[in-house]
Amino acid sequence: MLAEYAGPKGVATPNAEQEVMQRIALAGLYQGGFFKHAAFYGGTCLRLFHDLPRYSEDMDFTLTEKRDDIHIENYFQAIVDEFHHDGMEVDIVKKDKKMFGRVESAFLKENTEAYDIKFQTKKTVKVKIELDTDPPLGFGTEQKLMMRPMSFMTRCVTLPDLYAGKLHALLYRAWAHRIKGRDWFDFEWYVRYNIPLDFNHLQARILEFNGEELSKETFLERLRDKLATTDIDLVKTDVKNYITDASILDIWSNDYFVSLVDRIRFL
Repeated sequence: MLAEYAGPKGVATPNAEQEVMQRIALAGLYQGGFFKHAAFYGGTCLRLFHDLPRYSEDMDFTLTEKRDDIHIENYFQAIVDEFHHDGMEVDIVKKDKKMFGRVESAFLKENTEAYDIKFQTKKTVKVKIELDTDPPLGFGTEQKLMMRPMSFMTRCVTLPDLYAGKLHALLYRAWAHRIKGRDWFDFEWYVRYNIPLDFNHLQARILEFNGEELSKETFLERLRDKLATTDIDLVKTDVKNYITDASILDIWSNDYFVSLVDRIRFL
């Protein structure tokens, strides 16, 4: 799997190692029955199942119903077993820090000596996994096939509802003084491929996380204001490490992104 990412000199990047680990972790979660209760969402879901042309670090999951008896640590052994089956030993460390929303976080830390070919990499490669244990509901899911390291199905949030989660993050992350250019990159991707937005689910997320009831008109007004006033240079700086061709950012400007709002298609 790693060889598929290797460049002309036979050397892969740390991002490639992490992406292979993400696939193995998904296989472990599948083997453990995790997707009976949860679904995959976020940028890494887009990357692995919808060919999003940027690298994504975190693996984000959501329960499909509100329950207090399903926790991410219940599936740690299944992940460890899958890595062991594929020739790697990993440690999983629970993190208590709360992230954006209400999630449980953990880090998969990988021993890079287990690889059979030489890579330029950090001493420790890690993949962060997060589970929203109290999610806003009303989203759809679908089964998506992955064939490496084996053939298995992953339950994923549907694209219109992934879109809703992304626009919620794009708008409200700014209010927490966080500029994440990857949100902007993904927004452009949704618009480019004419993905419809599930506005009902977006409203549910905003109400549950932020306590606001937003009409479509108010949301679009706030989104335009956010896109018009954010420092676009900081946006570009954030995303550059996650793409292979920075020239695609040349067209990026505040006006460019404001113009994309008019191209949002609603479900």
